[in-house]
Amino acid sequence: MKREGRLPKIVCLAAAFTLTLAGCKDKSPLDPGDPVSLTVWHYYNGSQQAAFDILVENFNDTAGREKGIYVQSYSQGSVSDLEAAVRDSINGKVGAADMPDIFSSYADTAYEVEQAGALANLSDYLDEEELGRYVDSYIEEGCIASDGTLRIFPTAKSTEIMMINKTDWEKFADATGASLEDLKTMEGVTAAAGAYYEWTDSLTPDAPGDGKAFYGRDAMANYMIIGMRQLGVEIFQVNGGQLTLNVPKEPLRRLWENYYVPMVKGYFGAYGSFRSDDVKTGDLLAYTGSTSSAMYFPDQVELDDSSYPIDYIVMAAPVFEGGGSYAVQQGAGMVVSKSDERHEYAAVEFLKWFTEAENNLQFGCVSGYLPVLKEANNKEKLDQVISGKGLSVAPKTYDCLNTVFDEMDSMTLYTNKSFENGSAARKILEYSLADQAAQDRAAVAAALEQGKSLEEASGMFVTEEAFDRWYEAFCDALRGAAGQ
Repeated sequence: MKREGRLPKIVCLAAAFTLTLAGCKDKSPLDPGDPVSLTVWHYYNGSQQAAFDILVENFNDTAGREKGIYVQSYSQGSVSDLEAAVRDSINGKVGAADMPDIFSSYADTAYEVEQAGALANLSDYLDEEELGRYVDSYIEEGCIASDGTLRIFPTAKSTEIMMINKTDWEKFADATGASLEDLKTMEGVTAAAGAYYEWTDSLTPDAPGDGKAFYGRDAMANYMIIGMRQLGVEIFQVNGGQLTLNVPKEPLRRLWENYYVPMVKGYFGAYGSFRSDDVKTGDLLAYTGSTSSAMYFPDQVELDDSSYPIDYIVMAAPVFEGGGSYAVQQGAGMVVSKSDERHEYAAVEFLKWFTEAENNLQFGCVSGYLPVLKEANNKEKLDQVISGKGLSVAPKTYDCLNTVFDEMDSMTLYTNKSFENGSAARKILEYSLADQAAQDRAAVAAALEQGKSLEEASGMFVTEEAFDRWYEAFCDALRGAAGQ
C-alpha cells in the first residue's frame, strides 16, 4: 500500500523512538505470580465477538499465563453505545463503570479522550523496529498526540469493495452488452445504472417508469472524503491541529452528478439499513461497502412471494475517472487508558499478541477485517494460517480479503487527520447529500405515479440552480459543524 508523503511516518517514528529510548523499560514490570487483570471494551457482536473471545481465551491460556496478564472482554453493543459508555466514565457520570484498561476507538473519539488527558502514550512501550512492522498509514493514523506519539494501536482495519449480485448481473449483461469493466469508475457505474433502469423498465411495457435501481453505497462520508481525494482535494486539511476546509465547487459537482442525480432518477437506491439488505430484497444489484460487510452479502434474493439463490462478484471499489487510486482506510483501533506502568505495559503486550499475523488473520477470517502487520497482508500468509489452524472461512470473506490484497500495491489508503469537532463535521458529509437526494427522490416518485415521465418528474431537481442551492447549504452546514 502506498501513502502520501513520508514525513508523517518519519515524525511519528522519530517521536516514538526518542521516547522509547528515554522511557521504555528493558525489564518487564509483570510478575506471573501476581498477574495483572485487564478489562477490554469493544463493539463486536455475533460472530466477530465470538472470534475475539476465542482469541482472548487463547491469550489467557498461553502468553498471558506466561507473562502474568489476564484479559476480560466485554461488548458494549454498538459503536455509539461504546462511545457513550467511555464518555460517561471519563465524566464521572453517576452509575458509570470505571474506565476500561483497553477499548476500541475510532480516531475522532480517541482524539476527544486524548484531549482530556486520559490515554496512555503507547510509544513508551514500542520501539522503532516494532512500529516498523505495522502498515505505515495505520501507525500514522494513531499518532494523534500533539507531540506526534502513538495513542491508537492498530488492531484490525478495513477498506471498501464493490459487491455484485452475479446471477442477475449476467442476465442484464447478456441482454445489453454491459461489462464489468464499466464498473471500475464512478462515471461507469452511473451509466450502467441508467442502462439497468431503462432495461428493467422495458421488461414491463404496460407499466412505464417502473425501472429498478442498480447501485447503492454505505457510508456517504467515505464517498465524499475519498471521492474528493481522488479528484485532488483534501476536504479536511489539518496542520498543527488547525483545520482548513476545502470545498471547491467543481469537484463537488462531480460527486453530486454521480450520486444525487442518479438517486433522484431512481438509478441508485437506499432502502434498508445497509445496502446488503437491499441486495437481499432484490432492490439493488450492487453496492460499495466495507470489507467487513462481505459476510452479510446474501445467498439469495427474497421477494414478497418467492426467493432464488444468487452468486456474487467482488471488485475493487470504483474510482472517479481520471482520479487518483485512493481508497478509504477505516476501522477502529484499540486505545489504552492512562493508569500505571504495569497495566499499560500489560495492555500493550496483549495488543502486540493480538496483532501477530496468525492471530490477526484468524480474526480477519471471521470479521472481514484486514490484518495490520505488513507481512500479513497477502494471500500466501492467509492460506498458511487457514491451513495451519484448520479454519473454516466463508468464501465471500476469503474472496473479499484477497481482492484487497491484490489491489494493495496500486491503491493509496487515506483517512483524514483528527480535529476538534471532527465527528460533527463528518455527520454533515454523511447526511447532507444523502438526505437531499432521498427527499427529492420521493417527490420524483410521486410525480411518476401521477403519470409524468422521468424527465418531467426529475427535471427541476437536476439543474444548475438545484446544485447551487445544495452546495451553498452544504458549505454553510459544514462550516458550522466544524466551528469555522
